[in-house]
Amino acid sequence: MASTIRIGISGWRYEPWRGVFYPGDLAQARELEFASRALPTIEINGSFYSLQRPKSYQEWYDATPAGFMFSHKGNRFITHTRRLREPELPLANVFASGVFNLREKLGPFLWQFPPNFQFDAELVEHFLSLLPHDTEAALELARRHESRMNGRAALEIDARRKVRHAMEIRHESFNDKRFITLLRKYKVALVVADTAGKWPDYEDVTADFMYLRLHGEKELYASGYTDEALDRWAAKIHAWATGSQPPDAKLISTAAPPKRASRDIFCYFDNDIKVHAPFDARALLARLGLGQGLTELGPRPQR
Repeated sequence: MASTIRIGISGWRYEPWRGVFYPGDLAQARELEFASRALPTIEINGSFYSLQRPKSYQEWYDATPAGFMFSHKGNRFITHTRRLREPELPLANVFASGVFNLREKLGPFLWQFPPNFQFDAELVEHFLSLLPHDTEAALELARRHESRMNGRAALEIDARRKVRHAMEIRHESFNDKRFITLLRKYKVALVVADTAGKWPDYEDVTADFMYLRLHGEKELYASGYTDEALDRWAAKIHAWATGSQPPDAKLISTAAPPKRASRDIFCYFDNDIKVHAPFDARALLARLGLGQGLTELGPRPQR
């Protein structure tokens, strides 16, 4: 079975993007409509800062075309405030908040740790063990939400669908073979994060898909990617998508991952400050022979 490669952006509402990526006369309310026709996938970022509402998810579903897919950033109350302690009710709240309204457009959940969060095998395994891997299990979890969600929960699924998860680390203590063993046990992807050297950038394969976040080649969140850098990322993605891994992969564990003929790829550019993200995403799509039928873009800003 061939892999599906999706390359897009992290978030879509940025003031500096207006008149550069977005047409100058485009109403703000139509920015998602435009972005979802210029790129095949977008990370939902607002869900990291606060629980969203069912109405918003329905509006996002309606604004995007068939075949489009969102990734969903997990709520920071779980990862940054609680730091994975007693995550059961907050996790139920996330799944009750309206995510099922995305239906077939719901892609992986991203769980990002703060830079000072160190690896704790017991905490991490407990959290991983709670993550649902299909919408039926997610619905069962969502039904256990806190009472404060009453009246603002969406507890209906249209079909049983796969639910995927990816974990982004930012502390070197995760350079521990036990961590990779846990991710593989629970079929959760390790996020391959390019952070201009600020945080760990390991590339172990731990699931049936890969999740990449490209935050900037030289300057975090700001710098664009050179043609040479995009060529390197295209080669890496091709290797992962065809079931292998790059020969220069930076690994935590020497144990080989389960063999697969292909892996799906989700890749998001987060170098948004100077409007590089959507243009870098399109350039990488082009290198992989993808992107046909997407909205034409204007000239990209200087890197």
